[in-house]
Amino acid sequence: MNRRVLGIIAALGLGGAMVFTAFEPSPVAAREAVVYKNPQCGCCKGWATYLQRNGYKVTVIDVDNMEDLKRRLQVPDSLHSCHTAKIDGYVVEGHVPVEAIDKLLTKRPSFTGIASPGMPSGSPGMDGPKEDNVVKAFGSGGIRVFGTY
Repeated sequence: MNRRVLGIIAALGLGGAMVFTAFEPSPVAAREAVVYKNPQCGCCKGWATYLQRNGYKVTVIDVDNMEDLKRRLQVPDSLHSCHTAKIDGYVVEGHVPVEAIDKLLTKRPSFTGIASPGMPSGSPGMDGPKEDNVVKAFGSGGIRVFGTY
């Protein structure tokens, strides 16, 4: 850096640290999730808060007819839970742990989405003793186990 640039930086009151940080890459943007839920459901709000605590930017939309939404998003009846989310092009059904979502978004498989059927006790957003949370993948290839959390 020449003296003139250093003089301008000093005159503006910018410290050396500011100059170096200006050239660092910006932090990765938070992943975005749109969570669709029944207006009366409390555990759905708990799951949305859980996503926020894990770095997701969450928009919650109350929906009166969740069955129509699930049908449009092609969530198989056997995998239904209380809420449905759209995250980076995927459908995420129910109380899916963030580890499973991160795996989905990292590997980018050709699934429609993943689901935690029902409302497993102790899963993110659910009270009670922890049970195994079997997350299933679904799409044109059928339904299969994605992981147990």
